[in-house]
This record gives sequence, structure tokens and C-alpha cells, in this order.
Amino acid sequence: MDEDSALTTAVVEEDAPAPPAPRPRPAPLPRDRYIDRELSWLAFNRRVLDLAEDERLPILERSNFLAIFASNLDEFFMVRVAGLKRRILTGLAVPTNIGRPPKAVLADINAAAHVLQIQHAEVFHEQVRPVLEQSGIRIVGVDDLPESERNRLADVFSNQIFPVLMPLAVDPAHPFPYISGLSLNLAVRVRNPKSDRVDFARLKVPTGVLPRLVATGTATGAITTFVLLEDLIAHHLAELFPGMEVLEHHVFRLTRNEDLEVDEDESENLIKALEKELLRRRFGPPIRLEITGDMDVRTLELLTSELDITRDEVYRLPGPLDLAGLFELNRLDRPQLHYPTEVPATPHAFEPPEPNEKPDLIAAIGQRDVLVHHPYESFATSVQAFLEQAAADPDVLAIKQTLYRTSGDSPVVEALIDAAEAGKQVLALVEIKARFDEQNNIEWARKLERAGVHVVYGLVGLKTHCKLALVVRREADGNLRNYCHIGTGNYNPKTSRIYEDFGLFTADDQVGKDLIRLFNELSGYAIEKKFRRLLVAPLHLRKGLLKRINAERMHAEAGLPARIRIKVNSMVDESIIDALYRASQSGVEVQIWVRGICSLKPGIPGVSDNITVRSILGRYLEHSRVFSFLNDGDPVTYIGSADMMHRNLDRRVEALVRLKRPEHLAEIDRIFDEAMSDATASWHLDDIGVWDRFSVDGDGEPLTDLQVATQQALSTRKRASR
Repeated sequence: MDEDSALTTAVVEEDAPAPPAPRPRPAPLPRDRYIDRELSWLAFNRRVLDLAEDERLPILERSNFLAIFASNLDEFFMVRVAGLKRRILTGLAVPTNIGRPPKAVLADINAAAHVLQIQHAEVFHEQVRPVLEQSGIRIVGVDDLPESERNRLADVFSNQIFPVLMPLAVDPAHPFPYISGLSLNLAVRVRNPKSDRVDFARLKVPTGVLPRLVATGTATGAITTFVLLEDLIAHHLAELFPGMEVLEHHVFRLTRNEDLEVDEDESENLIKALEKELLRRRFGPPIRLEITGDMDVRTLELLTSELDITRDEVYRLPGPLDLAGLFELNRLDRPQLHYPTEVPATPHAFEPPEPNEKPDLIAAIGQRDVLVHHPYESFATSVQAFLEQAAADPDVLAIKQTLYRTSGDSPVVEALIDAAEAGKQVLALVEIKARFDEQNNIEWARKLERAGVHVVYGLVGLKTHCKLALVVRREADGNLRNYCHIGTGNYNPKTSRIYEDFGLFTADDQVGKDLIRLFNELSGYAIEKKFRRLLVAPLHLRKGLLKRINAERMHAEAGLPARIRIKVNSMVDESIIDALYRASQSGVEVQIWVRGICSLKPGIPGVSDNITVRSILGRYLEHSRVFSFLNDGDPVTYIGSADMMHRNLDRRVEALVRLKRPEHLAEIDRIFDEAMSDATASWHLDDIGVWDRFSVDGDGEPLTDLQVATQQALSTRKRASR
């Protein structure tokens, strides 16, 4: 090489940009990077209690949140605590997601639940009950009533309550009676004046057949007065034990293990096996005993001995027990004490061209994908109308549908029956193992079968949780076309009014082929193949999401735009959480919007600095699941049925569908922008697992209510489209 060439080469090398410095290896993930899932659930229920304490909410909504808290906690004990206790007793327990021994976690649960239940009772007595009284709704003791009202209630007791009651004595001739789960009971101690013998009796309060809140019958102006059913019965105990002296009485309530165990591999007829297990559920082992604060030691010792309850499982609470009874206040005609009435709108794409014309949903879906957002947009004029039109359309050849939970008078089920009776091929995949809806789903399955619907129960060992409907129609040119609905919520007209969910209607050829294959596999033996526009659990959904998360991490490391947004009910799966941690370490902005459990810890230095976690609770139950990836400016967004839990990813059939239309992607982004904004009311999770509520700004003014803002944005768009 001559001197000039060497010089030129040197200049070129000197001017060439230096290669990027290698990124430092991310710090190893710490061992204590997860929040215990059970304690995280209790923190969720504490957020529900926060709403009951919120003085800005209408008082009947606050009492409703007290009832929701109680109902939630009952289910938590019947399923989660019961399952943990069962595994400990059988020796099958393994360390929890944070590596703690199950016995230690159970002790933590009992301690935290004790505190929560005391707080729950205090909120009722000190905050909600006084405002109810100020609003003209009184819950009083029988002795607090004037004599005229006590006399009227005495007639009510004699004619409507006394005949239903069944006092059960406990003595050598009468063994201790069976106490059913969640029943409200009176423990009564009576003395025989002749023998001076003191005996115990149990009296079940029949809340299953009689109202818990008994109206006194006198409404003075705007005042309505109630007494508790157990108080009214207690006031008349002498009539139930004639000739005996009633010494004392106390209220108690028992919670039993009501989780189901059905070995599908050994059960030729799943329905019969499930019905047998439902009968056994009534006799599950006790796991919690709630008692009123005035119960004496002798009565408590008898109950704990006979029911085999430990001291830690006894919850001594200020009465009344079982505040789920406050749900009955919703029947009162006091609209000014509730949220303002909101009427769901018909999705713009499904509005008829003229006011008196009938909408053609199938034609609208054939033109373009339609994204609906419940409860802001009507279930009745979208999902229900779609299925009813398909059932009546002579060109529709087949309808295939999953049913996980549906209402008792479901128009969805009726549409499937109408379609079958019209001679169409109809397949209903009924998930009869949907917890606490098992009996309801068994009844609907039999009704569908009687109408000629092909009813199947999914795959052995897997719950079918995906929300899918497929309509196969012969078009005017003789070709078949598939019209699909894929949702985040159940096909339930009643819950659709209070659950926030998304649903996608599409006639996209790829989605149609995906659903045909998926339904065939669900009614067959296994899910094996990958899908084009769907991610399906249990084989491919977790892998697909991990691939997307890792792609965002690689974009960030290459200096390209990267962001992950996830909205779920629960975030527990460790592999997903760890992938999000690693994405955060690489500089990816990660936004998690979770309603319930979150085992991820945001804000850990060097691990999750770029992760933000928010929770929004309110009038509607946030139920949709959304997974959005910025993907270097070419967004990839899915909606569907799956939460980030082991059961959803490993033991359920779940489906996510990718959104394609730019306006749908923009709408998801708009809602996420608002949800994650510091100007929006929400709870923020910190790096030690504590949720802080932010509902007012620095001047004490309320922050934006996301659900109200979403309703207003929809109304604005509707007006603009006219």
C-alpha cells in the first residue's frame, strides 16, 4: 500500500462512527420480586372498601360496595383459603409464589382478613349507617320501635316467619345439627324451670326464603324503616321455646369449603359427576366462623368444638354479620340515592339507516370490523341482536357459540334454541364448571339439548373461558362467509350492564378460519395448531405474549420506540412478570392497568423503574383484557378473555384477537392515556405492595372519573356522527 492510500485509509477509519458501546448486563432479578397473590387479593377488596368510605358517592352505592366487599370475601374464603387449607392438610402444599410456607401465608391471610372485617363493620356503623338514616333509610332494633309497629311486626312474625323456622335442640337425644355454609344462625341457650337444666339450641335464620331486611310497614314521609330478620326472630324466641326460659342468644355464621373437585378423566358423564360434587359442596369442611362480639365463652367453645374450628378461624365482629344483606337496599325506589341512570348507546355501525328501519348487523359487519365497548354501548343492540338476526336469517347455515356464564332468562340461549328449531346447525360449548354457576349451566345445557342444539363441554382437564361466536352464512354469490364475535366478557345480558368489556365483530377471512378450526378442536379432542389472528391458550398464548414483550425489549435496546400496555383483572404469572421486568431493565415503558391481584412490584431500582401500575374501581367492574405493543410505531394490540394467571394460561382455553383498524387502535390508546394519567382518579401501586388512592388534586378538587369520561366521550362522538 502506498503512502497516499495508507493516509486515506487512516482518515476513513478515523471519521467512521464508533460502534455502539455494549449495553451493561441487566441486574439479576431479586428473589423478593413478587407480591403474595392472596394478600394482593385482600388489598383489592380493601380498595372496594375505600369506595364505601367515599363521601362523594351516592349513599345506596356506598352500601352496595359494603355488600360487594362481604360477598367478595365470602368467595375468597370458600375457594382460595379453603384450597390452601386443604393442601396443607393433605400434605400437598407447595411454597407460594413468594416462596413462603403455606402455613405462614394462611396465618398472614387470617390476620389481614381479621383487620379488614373489623374495618368493614366500622365503616357500616360509623360512616354508612348514619348517612342512610339521614337519607330516610333506618335499620333499627325491634325494641327501638314504637309499640304499634312492634305489634304489627308480631303479626308478621306469627304469620310469615314462625311457620318457616326450625329450632333444633342439642342434647343427648339430639346431636349437634349440620350447619350449612354461609347460613346465618342463632345460638340459643335455654333453661328448663322444672329441672333447672340448661340446654343449647340452634335456629337457622331463613334468609334464603325470606328477606333479610324486614320493613316495619310504616313509611313516614320519606323515611323507610327496617329491622333485621335475625333481630325479629330473636325478639320472639319465647314463642319458639314455650315453657323454657331463654337465657341468651348470639348470632353466628359459618363458611365452608365450596370449591369443586371433579376428576374428568374418571367421569364418563361430566354432568352427573358435577351434580354429585355440587351436592357434596354443601358438606365441605368449615374454614371460618363469624360470631357477634357479645358471644360468651361457653357458647363459643361448643361451636368451635363441634365444628372443628381453630381460634385463628374465629372472627369476632360487631353485628350485624353478613353485610351482603345490604344488597336488598337496591330494591328501594330512591333514584336520587343511586348513580344517575345511563342508557347504553347502540354502536354507530349498528344503527339503522332510517329511524323506523331495522338494522342489518350482518351487513354492517361484512363491510368492516366493529369494536364495541360495554356497558357504554348496548349488549342488547349489538351481541344479542347479532345472534337473534343470525337465528332468523334463512341464509345462515350454522351458529357456534361458547357459553361460560349466562343469565337465568338468557336471550342468547333463546336465540340458539330458535336457530336450532329453524333447522340450522347449532353448536353450544357450555362450560359447566364455571365456578358457582355450575347448576345454572347444567340446566341450560339440558334445555339446549332438548331443542336440538349440539352441546359439548370442551376438553378434558381444561375450562373453556374464551368468549366466541361464529355465524356461517351463504352469501348471494353462493359462497360461504364467516361472521365472528370475540369478546372479553361473558354472553350475559345482565352483567353486561355493569361489567366493562370490549367485543370485536368481524367478517375477516383469517379470523373466520381460525374460529372454525378452534371450534372443531374444542368439540374434538385437543388444540394443536397455531392460529393466524388469534392467540389461544393453553399452548400458544403465553408464548405469543412473551414473544411480543421480548420484541419490545429488543426495540428499546436498538433505540427504537417501545412501549407495553396491559389491562387485566389479575397479573400473577411469573414468566410474564419476569419478562416485563427485563423489558423495563432495557428501557421499555411498561404500563399495567389491573383491577384485582397484582404480584408485580413496580419501581424497584434497576428492575422495574419503568413500570407503572394503576387500578381503577368504580360504578362499573373493569373486566376487559387488553395487550398493546408499540412495535416500533406499527402497533400490535389484542383483546380477549385471558388474565395473566396460571389457570388462564395453562388450564383454560382462552383466546385473544388482534385489532387491525387504526381507529380501534387509537381508541384503545385514548382510553389507556386517560387511565394512566395523573389527572385520573386511581390507585397507584408502590414497590412494597401498598396501594395509595389518588382521587383529588392538590386543591382538593376531584380527579377525572375515567368511567364518566368514557361515557361522555362516547356521547360526544355520537352527536358528532349525526
